[in-house]
Amino acid sequence: MAMRGGKENDVWVRVLGVDPAAAGPTGYGIVESDGRHCRMLHYGALRVTAKRQKECASATLQAVHTLLCRLIEKFTPDALAVESVFTALNMRTALRLAEVRGVVLLAAAQHGVAVHSYAPREVKASIAGHGQADKRQMQLMVRALLSMSETPEPADAADALAVALCHLQREQVRRRFALPEALPFAKPRGARAAAAAAGSVTRNY
Repeated sequence: MAMRGGKENDVWVRVLGVDPAAAGPTGYGIVESDGRHCRMLHYGALRVTAKRQKECASATLQAVHTLLCRLIEKFTPDALAVESVFTALNMRTALRLAEVRGVVLLAAAQHGVAVHSYAPREVKASIAGHGQADKRQMQLMVRALLSMSETPEPADAADALAVALCHLQREQVRRRFALPEALPFAKPRGARAAAAAAGSVTRNY
């Protein structure tokens, strides 16, 4: 695990959260925590134009893969947290969403980053206190938990930050009560050097 933060003894765990989408923007967010405080490093949402999608059937998958590889290489996260497929979706939408998730898992595996999956209701319950929270409630809670000066937009980016926060909270509880570690989709890498961008806070759309 990489040593990050301002103090020599601080260990900051960095998580890349991803909110995959079948049709709309795919949200992403980088959050890190020392077990007491959480801070946002970077967030945004990737939208592939309809024109590009018509030109190439796999344009969205290619764009998501390229983006995630770039984010992993730049921020060197210790883990990647992603929303699982919502079971109430119709078959066609569920299959398209599963394709995007597959690309997420591929990018993580190629870079040796452990992947953890969380159901949408689990993320909402962890962040907002109940599994029926709407988009606006999630945005406001993410803003409060990360002490952000503005509400994260679009909602897809806020959802990605929420997934990352959910994983950090689950890990904190697991370590506090010495619970067994959940098996990730991909094996984690060894110790990493601190990222050069550790102190930068950016926002992209």
